Amino acid sequence: MTDWREVMARVPRSLFTPPVVWADLGPGPWARIDRDNDPGEWDRVVALDQPLITQFNDGQTEGEGLATSSLSMPTVVAEFLEQLAPLEHHRVLEIGTGSGWTAALLSARLGAGNITTVEVDPALAMTAAERLKTAGYDCRVVVGDGAEGWPAGASYDRVHATCAVSRVPYAWIEQTRPGGVIVAPYAPGFGCGGLLRLDVVGDGTAVGRFAGSADYMMLRSQRPAAGQARDWRQAADRQVRTRRTRIDPRALRYEPVSLDVTVAALVPGVVWRYYEDDEGATVWALDREDHTGPWASVDYEPGGEDFQVQQAGARSLWDEIEDAYRQWLKWGRPDITRFGMTVTPDAHMVWLDEPDHLI
Repeated sequence: MTDWREVMARVPRSLFTPPVVWADLGPGPWARIDRDNDPGEWDRVVALDQPLITQFNDGQTEGEGLATSSLSMPTVVAEFLEQLAPLEHHRVLEIGTGSGWTAALLSARLGAGNITTVEVDPALAMTAAERLKTAGYDCRVVVGDGAEGWPAGASYDRVHATCAVSRVPYAWIEQTRPGGVIVAPYAPGFGCGGLLRLDVVGDGTAVGRFAGSADYMMLRSQRPAAGQARDWRQAADRQVRTRRTRIDPRALRYEPVSLDVTVAALVPGVVWRYYEDDEGATVWALDREDHTGPWASVDYEPGGEDFQVQQAGARSLWDEIEDAYRQWLKWGRPDITRFGMTVTPDAHMVWLDEPDHLI
């Protein structure tokens, strides 16, 4: 088994870190770290085991808005690469070049010419290609939509995604040889995502299990509708239905990631927002695609015996989520590693324990 920590020691992420990054250094907004202004602090932060934001709003703004590119936490990078488990001379397709660091790690392990990395952002791709060349790593850097893979270089032994997907693009399966492995963050929209490892069977399907949690930025072509929860509520005049619930809505934020996968499978097409302060908390469930779609909100107030639910639209989203939560409890709060997925040309099927136990 490859010691990816040893590989990281040979390929430090400082070689692939932009001169300006943003880091979570405590309460408050992201801290802006500028190498030119404070090289010592830049060195310190880059060496931390935490993610660093390198881009906001697809490069349209600096330091505010939606974070759209990052250098992942080194321990998480190592976990993904351990799941990928490439062998000597394996050919790897990477989705999401970003800074180029993981492409360099793979190239250092597998040798020149074996890594193809796809990046949708031309500016990021160009900068990463320059860094890779300067550091001496021969990787093919392609500008394109990672959802399409890179058929010109197929077939691949491994597919390594550094961005989350709500559906595994079938092109990845088509471009991977039988027995090959796909590792990706799976984030259908509700809560935190899972680290998914799929084996490509060779009969048009891929099957595998979740290995842990993974909170990554979305593949651009699969991003859900953006905005604040109020955007859904204000999008149209609709009848709001109210009731009370005895379920503490904060559970949806603090239960293990296996609950997120369960809810996402049983309540498809939904994203969520969670807000919390000293006075309470609010959970929102929102239509994934459209501000005019259904929504639900639940308000937690400290000391309450039950909590107000508001719902609108064609679906009663909180009712569906409650049912999914109760089912997860009936299963005994199963660990994320008991869940898996089968992908075919037509479906994504989440299962518990065995592929024939669909949820």
